[in-house]
Amino acid sequence: MKNVHSCDIQPLPGARFGGVVDVSDGVAFVAAVEADPGQLPQALYDADGFLLLKGLSSISDDPELLIRLSRPFGDEVEDYATASNRQNLLHPASSHIIRISNMPPMNFAPPEQPDPPRTEDGALPVQFPHRRGWHTDQSFRRPPPDISLFYAHQPAPRDQGQTLYADGVGAYEALPDDLRAQVEDLLALHVAPFKGYGEDAVMVGDPPQELNERDGPQPQPVVRTHPVTGRKALYLCEREQIDWRNGPFVGMEPGVTGGGRDLLYRLMEHFTQPAFTYAHHWDQGDVVIYDNRCTIHSATWFDADTVDRVMWRTTVWGNPGPYYDGEARSWEVA
Repeated sequence: MKNVHSCDIQPLPGARFGGVVDVSDGVAFVAAVEADPGQLPQALYDADGFLLLKGLSSISDDPELLIRLSRPFGDEVEDYATASNRQNLLHPASSHIIRISNMPPMNFAPPEQPDPPRTEDGALPVQFPHRRGWHTDQSFRRPPPDISLFYAHQPAPRDQGQTLYADGVGAYEALPDDLRAQVEDLLALHVAPFKGYGEDAVMVGDPPQELNERDGPQPQPVVRTHPVTGRKALYLCEREQIDWRNGPFVGMEPGVTGGGRDLLYRLMEHFTQPAFTYAHHWDQGDVVIYDNRCTIHSATWFDADTVDRVMWRTTVWGNPGPYYDGEARSWEVA
């Protein structure tokens, strides 16, 4: 493998952040990453927290390759058997991989289409609030995870089931001065989705479920400083992964109609502008590596009645930044 962070990495088409690496031999590529484990993480940091690896279909035959590819990014590849409430998502070959799929036993339904399903110029909607569901992985835990790797084992057709990504660094650096000052030290309350704390549930009066240690809610900084690059990024979710009963923000008027709501809407509309976003149309064998500390993402609709989609994910921990120094894991019971 050549030096991926200088020779092989190419700009991500249609985006102002991210990079692409074309892989001709997946087994050899993973072995080369292991031989020089600092290369691929540095490539990710150089690409502002987003890398697309093309041509890794060999992972489908050997799931361990995805775990090996994950290890250079942190001290620990998460074992979902002990950290997740959703045991039905575990990959049968390894509990370090979860499967995101509409097929049983996962039964992970796709999101609804936006209304309208396309923008006026026929493009895929990306900007909040036309597009809903923007989040970062497991932000309802402290410390939250660092890196995720998402693999297309059996993607939907290319005109369905895309994943959208947004650049928190670019969005933060483009904030108006007054808004930047307002959020610099602000905390948002993050909570596990589909527990009755999301915006929709609160609006219609659904009763909240009892939360356990894995679910939050947890306060998280709206602005995070990346522990490797030193760059600041917006760190924020909306809809289901924000606590709309007690938040969205610590110290601001709570609920779905107050000042906190207005600020979150303003921030998310800014964060998800087309200038800071990228829509990925999946091919079988794609691996997307994204840095949860400085990017957010959103799933899109696919026709689950006619399409079976199977994606695999690993999550890597180890360097959330000095803000979390000394903290025990919020989801582990002593």
